[in-house]
Amino acid sequence: MTKKQYEVLQWASLFLEKNNRETRVAELLLQHHLNVTRTQYFAQMRDEVPEHIVEKFEKDIKMHAETGVPIQHLTGYEMFYGRKFSVNHHVLIPRPETEELVLHVINHAPKDRPITIVDVGTGSGIIAITLALELPNAKVYAIDISEEALMMAKKNAKSLQADVTFLKGDFLEPFINQGLQADIVVSNPPYISEEERAELSDTVVNYDPELALFAEDNGLIAYKKIVSQLPNTVVTGGSVAFEIGHLQGDAVKGLIKWTFPHSSVSVIKDINGKDRIVSAKNLSL
Repeated sequence: MTKKQYEVLQWASLFLEKNNRETRVAELLLQHHLNVTRTQYFAQMRDEVPEHIVEKFEKDIKMHAETGVPIQHLTGYEMFYGRKFSVNHHVLIPRPETEELVLHVINHAPKDRPITIVDVGTGSGIIAITLALELPNAKVYAIDISEEALMMAKKNAKSLQADVTFLKGDFLEPFINQGLQADIVVSNPPYISEEERAELSDTVVNYDPELALFAEDNGLIAYKKIVSQLPNTVVTGGSVAFEIGHLQGDAVKGLIKWTFPHSSVSVIKDINGKDRIVSAKNLSL
């Protein structure tokens, strides 16, 4: 017997609730399986759903509820800055907070001359690719140590027709080795301390790559390494923008100030009122 869309959704929402999962997953996953826009989805609530779609949808709902596998690994993508990015277990699933970092860079980047931007720890390529598409005057480089992550980032750059140069290596090393210099360095590095592991959901801990999540030294080791490389990387008067954990603002600001005493450094809150970005301008030794 065929079911109407609202009935399929109702079952899934209740099933997720019983398993202590977010009920909104049902809506997003059903929209994906029906291959419809959000507007179409709401307009056809009383339409019947083909049986083969119901079967696939219910299988995915059960898998998510029982294992915590992220919806993005089931669909194979996540939206970021209005674009569809492919993701898998080799890359961090894009977060809305990172859109705020990208917007900050776009708003403050020079538009009247050619500039060079480097994204450190690019993962799926969301930052580098978005900046390349939004800032036509920018030459964008993207670095990652993971070959698998770079493969995914290159796939996204190709599908979105973004001109990004990808480099493999540890933090800014491959950029420095090529004798390159950047006007802007941007990074969303791993910043979660090992002590915080227990606070994370199974959806994150079991499926996002550890390399992209956790960092030693209270989550600060990546910032320390990147900041130590900045004198060899950034042009005089250049800038850096980091995404940070909400308790790391003062520490990361201090690292930059120690290396660039005359720079202008600010800690910026995200949409939820938590410290999320450290931005430094006028970097000079």
